[in-house]
Amino acid sequence: MNVLVVTPTYNEKDNLPLLAAGVLKHDGFRLLVVDDGSPDGTGAIADRLAQEHPGRVEVMHRTGPRGLGRSYVDGLMQAINEGRADFICQMDCDLSHGPEYLPDMVRAGADHDLVIGSRYMNGGVSVVNWPLSRIFLSAFANRYIRLVTGLSPSDCTSGFRCWRREALAQLPISKMVSDGYSFLTEMLYEAKRRRFRIGEVPIIFVERRIGQSKLSSGVLMESLIMPWRLLFSRGSARATGSASRERSGDHGAPASGREGGSGGAKSPG
Repeated sequence: MNVLVVTPTYNEKDNLPLLAAGVLKHDGFRLLVVDDGSPDGTGAIADRLAQEHPGRVEVMHRTGPRGLGRSYVDGLMQAINEGRADFICQMDCDLSHGPEYLPDMVRAGADHDLVIGSRYMNGGVSVVNWPLSRIFLSAFANRYIRLVTGLSPSDCTSGFRCWRREALAQLPISKMVSDGYSFLTEMLYEAKRRRFRIGEVPIIFVERRIGQSKLSSGVLMESLIMPWRLLFSRGSARATGSASRERSGDHGAPASGREGGSGGAKSPG
């Protein structure tokens, strides 16, 4: 089994060595660090780790526009195109996502196309060192996203995910327009559209102990807008497809990109 873990970094020089050690202690796991031009020297530390662990740690130094979404687009596309990994995982570098949960997520991937490391399962909240205001905000965001988009996972905003490579390759990652944490919603929505088998495993989320959070008012605003943008873009695509079929006189054939049309997926998310 070959698992590639993709982690975007920006000013994570103290956290990256700890994360790398946690990931690499699992046999068959590799790490791709996608550094966004960190001014604190995170990129240099990543290069050192790659030298110390040849074949198990790789580094991408990004030079384009910064942002979590842009970093994931570049990192996930590289992970897909290399063609070696059976599973591709996403996780934050700030140690809020525990590497000890990775084997459980990969095992659950035997029956799912996407597995989410969930903070909200069985009606509870599994977080450490969050103020009540942050718990309320996160819980509200999840309910809001589920209400608007029809997504069913209990934790739609979790960035801790494990994908089957062949499933992830079906998503239009390079065409995704969102940035920040709304990129996670866009990915999940596209997985639902393709009727991927989506599962969740419980995790305990621990608030970062070192460094500063990347959450900002701009990121929050985009997260509020993104669910509606996804719905409107989907509605526009349906209207365009219907108009094209009417002009061509084909009223019965389904569009090639219809919901649930991807191979390999068995049930809606």
